[in-house]
Amino acid sequence: MPPYDLLLSSGFLAFARHAGVLGAIEAAGVPIDAVVGTSSGSLVGALWCAGMKASEIQAEVAGRRPASLMGLSMTPWRGLFHLEPLMAWMRGRLPPNIEDLPRPFAVGVVTADKKARLLTSGPLPEAVAASCAMPHIFRPVEIGGEALADGGFVDRLMVGPWRAWRGERPAIAHLIERSAGVNPTDDLSALTLIHTPRSGANFLSLGDVAAQAAEARLRAEAALAGLMSG
Repeated sequence: MPPYDLLLSSGFLAFARHAGVLGAIEAAGVPIDAVVGTSSGSLVGALWCAGMKASEIQAEVAGRRPASLMGLSMTPWRGLFHLEPLMAWMRGRLPPNIEDLPRPFAVGVVTADKKARLLTSGPLPEAVAASCAMPHIFRPVEIGGEALADGGFVDRLMVGPWRAWRGERPAIAHLIERSAGVNPTDDLSALTLIHTPRSGANFLSLGDVAAQAAEARLRAEAALAGLMSG
């Protein structure tokens, strides 16, 4: 089996959905070369690339209220909340820079002029926080003098930027049902697609994390069956 790239879409607080898909990938033994993550996909993808197992990621997110990872912004015209607590939490779990990870990883963000971009180097916790910073809700994150925010605002899956970065190669894409942002308009026919529903989470509770992950894992197993039989 050739190595696959893995694309993890944005999805409002859909960490459990991504963890379930990763659990299926681990169980099937699908080799993953590079990972692209946007918004919730960037957080889960970064933890996984850093060496955490899907079950460990699931336990991490299940034990924390989303509101504990955000704070009230002193500049509400830029966003009602900031994500400095999230960055502090990630610094205890991730290496300092994207390039320190053991496999290629890219974080989907949007620039101030509404252009999609993949960050493939530079500060990792800050990049993930930027990718999670939904416009108007969260203050953008400054990286290298630029204000960057949730890439799902313009491209939830980042297929075009991924192809520009990695070229044409086998890939698996986990696309969560749209809650906000822009669904991909690229040709997805060459990708192995895994579709899952929205998380149903909110800032006070992620809901039934175990059930969300289990449902996503079942859907992923069905989608991956073709790869294994081939």
